[in-house]
Amino acid sequence: MATLSTHTLNSVDGTHAGHVGVSLVRVAPDGRRVTVFAKETDAGGRLTERIQASEVDVAADYELVFQTGTYFASRGLTLQGLRIQQEVVVRFRMPDPLAAYHMPLVMAPNGYSVWLSS
Repeated sequence: MATLSTHTLNSVDGTHAGHVGVSLVRVAPDGRRVTVFAKETDAGGRLTERIQASEVDVAADYELVFQTGTYFASRGLTLQGLRIQQEVVVRFRMPDPLAAYHMPLVMAPNGYSVWLSS
């Protein structure tokens, strides 16, 4: 069983970004897309999902999609200039169907930083 987790952090005010919509999409080599899950982070900005090893396609790409635009719109932040970023999409592979993949996200209205941590 693979474990996919994240921790979303709001870089504008330094808080945990709770209740951010997150989905995982499997992109098969032929381009076919399947949503594996669609959830949201808890109040502390965390999300952990377990994926059966039989459901992990090591030849596929995966997209972890964060609904950052909706989150920041709900915060009522004053923003100078345009707010153009609506989602953060992290494309990656899961070469080991038994591994843990932890990808924290530090986000702002028009920027982000993400990395793999284990």
